[in-house]
Amino acid sequence: MSKPRLPRINFRPVLFAALGCLCGVYLYLRIAFGGFAPSDALFFAAFLCLALVRGKKECLAAVLIFLCFAGAGAGLAHWEKLRSQNAAADGVYVVAGTVQSVSVRYGETQAVLVSLTLDGEEAAGKMQVTLPSETVRPADILSFAALVERSPLPVRGDAAAQSAYANGVRYTATAEAFRVTGRAGDIFLRLNGDLYDALYQTLPPDEAGVAYALLVGNSKGMDASFLEESRTGGIAHAFAVSGLHIGILYGAAMLLFRPLRRFAFLPAIALAGCYSALCAFTVSSVRALLMCAVLGLCRMTGKKYDFLSSISFAGVVTMLFAPAEVLTASFRLSYGAVLGLALFAGTFSRGLRRIRLPAFLADYLAASAAVQLFTFPVMAETFGYVSVWGTLLNFIVIPALPVLFLPLVVCGIASALFPAAAGVLLALPEGMLAALLFVFAAADFSAVLAGFSLGAGGAVWLTAAALCSDRVRMRAAVRAAAVGVACALFALCLVWENVVFSGVKIEVYEHGKGMCALVRTPTACVLVIDDDVSLSVCEDVLMRRFGGALDAVAVVGEDAARGVNTAAFLPARAVYVRESAPWGLEAGLVRGGVRFLVEDLAFRYEGDALVLSAEGVLVKFDFSDARTFGADLYIKAGDGGLQYRAEHGIIKRI
Repeated sequence: MSKPRLPRINFRPVLFAALGCLCGVYLYLRIAFGGFAPSDALFFAAFLCLALVRGKKECLAAVLIFLCFAGAGAGLAHWEKLRSQNAAADGVYVVAGTVQSVSVRYGETQAVLVSLTLDGEEAAGKMQVTLPSETVRPADILSFAALVERSPLPVRGDAAAQSAYANGVRYTATAEAFRVTGRAGDIFLRLNGDLYDALYQTLPPDEAGVAYALLVGNSKGMDASFLEESRTGGIAHAFAVSGLHIGILYGAAMLLFRPLRRFAFLPAIALAGCYSALCAFTVSSVRALLMCAVLGLCRMTGKKYDFLSSISFAGVVTMLFAPAEVLTASFRLSYGAVLGLALFAGTFSRGLRRIRLPAFLADYLAASAAVQLFTFPVMAETFGYVSVWGTLLNFIVIPALPVLFLPLVVCGIASALFPAAAGVLLALPEGMLAALLFVFAAADFSAVLAGFSLGAGGAVWLTAAALCSDRVRMRAAVRAAAVGVACALFALCLVWENVVFSGVKIEVYEHGKGMCALVRTPTACVLVIDDDVSLSVCEDVLMRRFGGALDAVAVVGEDAARGVNTAAFLPARAVYVRESAPWGLEAGLVRGGVRFLVEDLAFRYEGDALVLSAEGVLVKFDFSDARTFGADLYIKAGDGGLQYRAEHGIIKRI
């Protein structure tokens, strides 16, 4: 008797719903904001092809669920985009709003406001405002008059606009004066503000910044060098209220309320929900909260818990209520990490135990490998690097985090409620935080893999990883062949994107008001920057796209001194400006002149613009809003995210 033919993928309705919703939201946003590439649809196309290998009824149900939720996701993303476009026009308004989060720097506070009114009329969305004071706290209700500007849509790769859009920040303003008119009634915002005061008034600034980040996920107050070290060390998730924090708190609460038996879930999930509210419902905390809720309900009712269905349910809820979250690195990393665990952790652990590794070590290495398998392309494309130390440091940090986090939660909240006793209550966490800072000050964890671009390789990697998991039924020979083909395609994408190209390749980047363009040939690399772009943006571009030393940095714009001040700190052999001046820098580094040559690239300045002549074409870099004449290709404001290749007099957009 022949065995029944099993489907390639088990029929989980909520999984098809989640992937359909993700397909609709992601592809709509990519198309709407000008960043779509055919490789974006690769994962979804492969999944649907596998879903068709099943009985007719199940196949039809799977496709209908996928398409219905894809349409719903695209529709919700479109509706949210329309709401963002319908924001109030630029102008001077009397603004009132409640402070949701703060970041204090150099005597000023950058605050995010919610519950906005403009000239007394309610306005949807949030506002990011710069205030001339360090005394503003979460839950303060502010009033001020200022010029309010609408946040632009994230067209063609503007990273700052994409971050603002994804976080619902629709307006920006700078207030010269303001009044605190009261405190919000939101108990969690008030507790957040009291917690901020208790930490920063009791602990040294460095320890307070780390403690506040650990507790509420706001890392803007952390020491910049320590924050960068934690990112390159692969442990930044510890300071972002990840799902790990919710899991620790939920697990501790389940132990505390264990006498309630199966009903222990109720107070535990309520406590986890309150903590998520304290952290303003970050995407990773909501994902973990929903998954814990599903787990608790299954245990309370005696139902079987399915990890993959739980992830899918959390994803559907998140995308239906906040589709723009798909654009954030937090969403991709949080869901990518748990998907990696669901698809590969068990398989890897069983394989490692077969070679006689201790169970705890096999489980840790398996979980770490599974997480990094799915987050690698996200890290590489979002941050431009992959941590070398991540696996080792997380082996220490993850077990140690509950030891630090749980006392900090208890002592921190107690100090917010009883500020007079904050010095005593925070003594233990202060010692542990000081030890953590000492370790990072004494060691260098900045080694990363950087300077390359994945291109379509990211989509190939994720698609191949999902299809090669044991959740997809394949014969051993077919799986081995699939892995071989995937490896070859991935290598081909990397080589094509980073090594094999001819002519001139131009990549344009835009962050806020600043712009830069990376101009490459097989033998030369020049970074063209305007006078508004920051050093951190330039370094981020180079880390993501080019790992070596630049042949030159060319400065355009009216304020050459500001541009030179940025260019001087970049790894370049020369800095070019239109006019010579006593810059006070290393002799020969800054070179003035209307014309200059870098290998086969000929540049000349035309006023505040720069013209490149190469491969039989003229390319003009004028990062203003004006469109000028006299070139084959114009690079101007609003072109961020575009890439071109010029060869033999032909310009192609890639």
